[in-house]
Amino acid sequence: MSFTPVRCWLVILAILPLTICSCRTTGRQSPEPVTTYPAHWWQPAPAEGAPAWEILPQAAGPGEVILSKRNELGLLSNFAATPFAFHGKRYASLEGFWQMMKYPEDPRDPRATFPGVDWAYTREQVAQLTGFAAKHAGDLADKNLAKIGISWVSFEGKRMEYRPAHPGAHYQLIVAATREKVRQNPEVRRVLLATGNLILKPDHPQEPNAPAAWCYYEILTQIRTELQQHPPNAKTLPVP
Repeated sequence: MSFTPVRCWLVILAILPLTICSCRTTGRQSPEPVTTYPAHWWQPAPAEGAPAWEILPQAAGPGEVILSKRNELGLLSNFAATPFAFHGKRYASLEGFWQMMKYPEDPRDPRATFPGVDWAYTREQVAQLTGFAAKHAGDLADKNLAKIGISWVSFEGKRMEYRPAHPGAHYQLIVAATREKVRQNPEVRRVLLATGNLILKPDHPQEPNAPAAWCYYEILTQIRTELQQHPPNAKTLPVP
């Protein structure tokens, strides 16, 4: 059968829809979902009047977010009033838990018996503090520990180095307590998951070669990965 120009065009028009359909159904069936984040997380804050310690939200680089206390990301801070129970006791914040370990556990504790050292708070009082109040209590304890010559903190009678060269018992304890804070506070968990795959950055400068326990943003990243891999409504998170 011979093809005239008219017949050729009829054949092309007949097969063109099939070609277009074939092109649309090859490769990905649908685009990957795009994660959107609240714009106010990066809302520039005036440098004038900002605390000297603060890293402002606009300092974040590409793919990063500052865990600023100026918005809901502040819930992820150790300072936040996010109460949780740990080993049968209640703590008002992760900072209170952290600083509490510097204080004497009982009257026989060498931190309590050292002459000439006064403790402004009890261990139980510090456990119920939040924010800068908890940090202040810890700063007072640091002065006492330096005077005594002690480089360890304690939990349930176990002593552990406070600033070890490599992650040890103190680090594992902070990770476990942080995991409980996230698990027991649904809003904290929601905010953490809302950060998606952003790189979490602190809102204050970190000292060079800081111990791993100080890097709370890296601990939160680890916990976020755990949550992303397991249902958020799980009663317990896996223990690494």
